[in-house]
Amino acid sequence: MKNKNFLHPKFYPTWILVFLMKISTKIPFKVQLKIGRLIGRLMFIFSGHLKKVAEKNLGLCFPEKNKQQITFLLKKNFEEMGISIFETANAYFADNSKISKRLVIKNDKYLQDAIQDGKSIILLASHFLSLMLGSRALLLNYSIANIYRPQNNQFFDEVMRRGFVDNGAIMIKNSDTRSMLKAIKSKTPIWYAPDQDLGPKNTIFAPFFNINTATVSATSRLAQNSNTVVIPYHFNRQKDKYIMEFLKPLRSYPTKDPIKDASKTNAILEKQILKYPDQYLWIHKRFKTRPDGETSYYENL
Repeated sequence: MKNKNFLHPKFYPTWILVFLMKISTKIPFKVQLKIGRLIGRLMFIFSGHLKKVAEKNLGLCFPEKNKQQITFLLKKNFEEMGISIFETANAYFADNSKISKRLVIKNDKYLQDAIQDGKSIILLASHFLSLMLGSRALLLNYSIANIYRPQNNQFFDEVMRRGFVDNGAIMIKNSDTRSMLKAIKSKTPIWYAPDQDLGPKNTIFAPFFNINTATVSATSRLAQNSNTVVIPYHFNRQKDKYIMEFLKPLRSYPTKDPIKDASKTNAILEKQILKYPDQYLWIHKRFKTRPDGETSYYENL
């Protein structure tokens, strides 16, 4: 934040955005929800391309739903996107007391037991819209290394990074495998969400919603040490509460078959998404990378 380059006029809009985000954390939570839903409805009207991407993804993942059902879920998803603006602001700038007040933790014994047993820990997560707030909520009780994708806007990237570092997180870029391995070796739990399409490099194709999907293969590679456990974790909102839930550590993982491992993690993430389909990041082109000879699903959007 002390970088003089951030005083360049091109960052003025970002300064204004950061100021508004800080102010928004002072708004009562229930009012945040109402304003967020309203913003989401406006986004639904004006976000033409993003809406088409989300609609395509929903249609691919829920072929059993008719057009009316897809549209209903799409509208709910955009309302959640509007709310996520406040959730992201709360992740960066809200007081711990405001976050803990709304937090319900389930089955954290799985994480606590792994820590007490001296295990290296990978928290397997999905890109839900509240993922930033979920990462911040973890820091209320644990020291965590967050695996993140740097933002194109350098100033906003620094705001995001500082928002977590100031609350005790270790921030590791998703391209920095060496630092990931170092965190695992040091027994620092790492928060890892491998459910995005990062292109053909270091990916394999495995089923995800019955679609052969480019899947990051690093999850099983990071877990190869026999002292490492993978604990599925998700963070979602139910009415006016946030549910942080841990599941049993994966058994017989990883194997020597990377496709089998990727299929297993995809199935776990899929199950989480089916529980909260309106809160998932459907605007991401999850199925962009296709096997040789297949046409992109997003070609004509």
